[in-house]
Amino acid sequence: MATVRDYMATELTVLSPDEGVLQAMRRMLDARVSGAPVVDEHGSLVGILTQRDCLMVAYRTSYHGEPAGKVADSMTQTVETVPADTDLVEVIGYFFERPHRRFAVVEGNQLVGVISRRDVLRAVLELA
Repeated sequence: MATVRDYMATELTVLSPDEGVLQAMRRMLDARVSGAPVVDEHGSLVGILTQRDCLMVAYRTSYHGEPAGKVADSMTQTVETVPADTDLVEVIGYFFERPHRRFAVVEGNQLVGVISRRDVLRAVLELA
């Protein structure tokens, strides 16, 4: 049985809640990722910064003249996660049920990876 652990990405662009959001946006663009997990100083997952969150920052700073602020000010705090030992077929169902492009993979509250739609498709082709 293939699990999330077998196909998740582990080399991640990880952000800090205290990082400037403009710097975080630059890092995400450089890494060519559409979202990045946010972890605290203990490695616990506290949020995710998505392209949508970044567009909201751009709107607020450009249109309303507000300062960009820190990642913590703009990140999505409710993050749907999956345990690393979750069966891949179960994760396919999650992608059907939810609009997400990726899920944070955790052991306890510690971030250990990210599984994306692309990762799952790669797994399907390898296992076919």
